[in-house]
Amino acid sequence: MPKTMPQLRIFQILVLLLPLFLAQKPPPQVYLAHESRARHWSYIRHGQNWGGICKRGQEQSPIRLDAKKSVFINLPDIELMNYDEILRSPVILQNNGYTAHMDIPETRNNRRPYITGGMLQGRYMAESLQFHWGSSIWTEGGAEHWIEGKHHDVEMQIVHRNFRYRNLNEAVKHKDGLAILAVIFRIDKGPGYTVRALKKITDQLLKIRQFKDQSLIEEDLTLRELLGDLNPKKFFTYSGSLTTPECQEVVTWTVFGQTLPIGIDEMNNFWNLTSFEGQKLVANYRYVQNVHDRTVFINSNR
Repeated sequence: MPKTMPQLRIFQILVLLLPLFLAQKPPPQVYLAHESRARHWSYIRHGQNWGGICKRGQEQSPIRLDAKKSVFINLPDIELMNYDEILRSPVILQNNGYTAHMDIPETRNNRRPYITGGMLQGRYMAESLQFHWGSSIWTEGGAEHWIEGKHHDVEMQIVHRNFRYRNLNEAVKHKDGLAILAVIFRIDKGPGYTVRALKKITDQLLKIRQFKDQSLIEEDLTLRELLGDLNPKKFFTYSGSLTTPECQEVVTWTVFGQTLPIGIDEMNNFWNLTSFEGQKLVANYRYVQNVHDRTVFINSNR
């Protein structure tokens, strides 16, 4: 059927505009940080090939911690506020391709766990926790910080944000933006050696073996019980950075000097995770960095 005049006119306009549409570039794709195509770094060289501040910074983390090279100082205790209150469900553990990660929600009483004391000026709200570990191929190493010349097996890092900043994106722009508590674990071979509450997390690792897998921690959980019988008075503290790109130098580190036990079965659960590339997620730690002219303090009030 022949086209009417209006139809013909529309057809002619479309023919004229078609080359213009074809010449347009497709809109840029925006990938979230947890998607594999947005990844631009790995642990293959343990951070030696990272650029930017990671390479040129003077206050990078992790470092070696040695009492003989630290300044003893009488510091206030680290106050673990609301750490003994049960976290509100859902508490979700996720494989983000780099580590086992858990966002920290409010407690059931609508309170935020937070810390103060030590070298901290003000209150810091608990945001998340994550782990760094080694490999079953060798028998030692995996934590990021070394303590008294020893490279232990696992490091749990609890990340806190300064209350004065609205979110993490704002906090990482400020020198006093973050405070991280680091808890070091050593492998004790045999059953029943793991901090009991830690098993609430390590048992869920079996369900998040693949990148982007998530699992709900159904048992009641408090942050304090993850610390076992840790003595919170015994700690090193110094000014440093995030240990992953972009390595912003905005962290006050508190690294507890006492190590806690973890069983070989629980370590196997870590070793069986896979990365965003589908490879075994092992040895996900950064090499220790130069202290430069920083002072590391150790609490003498212990």
